[in-house]
Amino acid sequence: MKIFLLFCCSFLFTSTLFAQKEEALLQKVKAKLNTVTDYEASGKMKLDVSFINAAESDVTIYFKKPNKFKVKKAGGISILPKGGVSVNTASLLPVGNYQTIPGGKGVVDGVTTTIIKLIPTDEIGDVVLSTLYIDENAAVIRKAVVNTKESGSYEVGMSYRKYTAWGLPDKVVFSFNTKDYKLPKGITFEYEKGGAKPVEDKAKNKKGSVTILYESYKINKGVDEKNFL
Repeated sequence: MKIFLLFCCSFLFTSTLFAQKEEALLQKVKAKLNTVTDYEASGKMKLDVSFINAAESDVTIYFKKPNKFKVKKAGGISILPKGGVSVNTASLLPVGNYQTIPGGKGVVDGVTTTIIKLIPTDEIGDVVLSTLYIDENAAVIRKAVVNTKESGSYEVGMSYRKYTAWGLPDKVVFSFNTKDYKLPKGITFEYEKGGAKPVEDKAKNKKGSVTILYESYKINKGVDEKNFL
């Protein structure tokens, strides 16, 4: 009995230490991103969905703390799936109360990462579980898998090069299931291939993705509020 109790105490103590280590790493990632008050970035966006015909577009991306984020396509409206704000790295970090669970190690694009699972303890949000793959050396998120109540699950992959010191990616790939895809108001059949059936009839458990290639950032130079309208 004593041996069993010692084992349980040892297990709980070790688990607590691991959780504290993962929380410290998470705070390190947050601290890096918190150095960015705002940015304006230029790049290209590609929407890969079987039933939508949308060519690669030049885009301008705006961000302003704490959570303002906008992608504008040259000459038109940007198309992002429901939940598409998660192409913004900062939105992947937890807000409010949450529980941290160590998830071991994983490899993303050849980089060894620390896996952290986050369970919100507040019931008001849509997210029920986030799994972050964090590059411990660079203190950046390489991949995130997010499960939600209303929008299904989605995955975000991030690559870094020129702006790693700011925690800002050069490439973001947002992958989702098209059954959860919702077209923005005002966007109808002009983006469809064929247009014979309603979009909802075609979006049955197929994969879609949004890829944004960031070419340059203007960081902490100030962003006008009108860009988020």
